[in-house]
This record gives sequence, structure tokens and C-alpha cells, in this order.
Amino acid sequence: MQMEALVEQITNQIMEQLTNKQQLAEGKPAASNTTSTNGNSFTNSSSNLITGPSIARMIDHTLLKPESTKEQVVKLCEEAKEYNFATVCVNPYWVSTAAQELKGSNVGITTVVGFPLGATNSFVKVSETRDAIASGATEIDMVMNIGALKSGDFETVKKDIEAVVLAAKGYAPVKVIIETGLLETEEKKKACILAKMAGADFVKTSTGFGPGCATAEDIKLMREAVGPDMGVKASACVRDLDTARKLVQAGATRIGASSGIAIVTGGKGTGY
Repeated sequence: MQMEALVEQITNQIMEQLTNKQQLAEGKPAASNTTSTNGNSFTNSSSNLITGPSIARMIDHTLLKPESTKEQVVKLCEEAKEYNFATVCVNPYWVSTAAQELKGSNVGITTVVGFPLGATNSFVKVSETRDAIASGATEIDMVMNIGALKSGDFETVKKDIEAVVLAAKGYAPVKVIIETGLLETEEKKKACILAKMAGADFVKTSTGFGPGCATAEDIKLMREAVGPDMGVKASACVRDLDTARKLVQAGATRIGASSGIAIVTGGKGTGY
């Protein structure tokens, strides 16, 4: 697809979203051509109903520090099993360790691809994805090509995501990290739509290594961009239950945090 046609398709999707919002405001049913993705459909509900234990299965218990040790990864896995988190999120080197520790449990293994800059080429991202899955990864969080998006090269961004989605197909859902702290509002919308067009399963706010934090405003914008049937992951600075509730209410279906225990127990965490 040529860049001009891709820009036109993005524009048409944005216009369709605006039309749907207007129809809803007028009490009319909105048009929809989305399908459910990995059980991550979003239904708006009262955040007061969200308790610590109920949010546990939405949390990717995260440890991505470069100095992380095997002992820390093993502890992360033990915590994930104890608190019934959705997955652990670790660097690729630790995937096989996590797979061994979590064998027989219902905790998945998320790892990162093209992390944290997204500036490696698609061949490298595909290789990382295949290696991670072979080592035991069950979910892939890839960083999109941020520089290509900001250069207006939407076709490259889409093809880069498509390559990873294809490599993971049938093995692991793909979450696309758009790094909201580096993007303007319209760039965030375009990034989300490109990820959806490329067949990704989630869009995700941040690596945790870039500027800014996950905000309810960004989650709402991302949810509106992708519709109700695609996952939205909030990550960076989610350290307590109140913040997590606000993000879920805004449209998040997954939380990436190193403070998972604090979130589910009502405490206040630190770090990622």
C-alpha cells in the first residue's frame, strides 16, 4: 500500500470513529466492524467495583531493569503465582528461566522486542520474536518504529508491526508500545490505528524507559482510536489501586507494573 493510500485509510478510520461518537450522542447505534481479540473487549463499568484481587488478572508483573538477576526473576515468578497475575514481563534473556519457574501455572510470560527504542529493523524484531517464543514466551510487547511514525512513514510502521504479528501468529498475542510520551495527540491516534490495521492484539502506552507516565487521558484516546474489541495496556507509573482503577475506567484492559503487589493489596509501590 502506498503512503498516500495509507494516510487516506487512517483518515477514514478517524472519521468513522467521530461519526460513531456522534451517533451515540444522538442515541443511535454505532457502526462496528471489529471482532473480539483474545478476550480483551472493553466494557465501561464503575471503577468502584474494581478491587485489588479482581484486577490481578489484568496485571503484567514487570521486571525489565538491565541489572535484574536470576534470583529477582525467580522471585517475580513466585509472586506472580501467589497473586494470580496475568503474566510476568521480563527481558528476553530471562524468558527460559521464567518458563521453568512458571511451568504448570496459569501465569503467562511476556517479553519485549525492539526494546526500548523500537529503532531496530524488522528482521531483528522478527528474529527476537521467534527466539522468545521458542524459549517459552506467551505474549510479545514490541516497540513500534517511533522515528518512522514521526517522519510520516506510516507504511514502514505498519509493515514493521505486521512482520512481528506474522512471526507470533498462533503462538503469542502482540502488544504494540507506541511510547505516548514522545508523541503528539494526532500521532498517538495514528499509531493506534496503524497497530490495529497491522493485526496487533493490543496497543500499549510506554516502555517505562521513555518520558511520561500512563494517563487516563491517553488511555481514553487510545481506546477511542482502536474501538472496544482490542486490548489497551497502560504502563509506566501505575503504582497503586486508585491509579489502576482510573486507567481501567478510561479503557485499559491490561496493566504493566512492577508494583503489582502494592496495587492488589492497597499499598503504594515505587519504580516502573
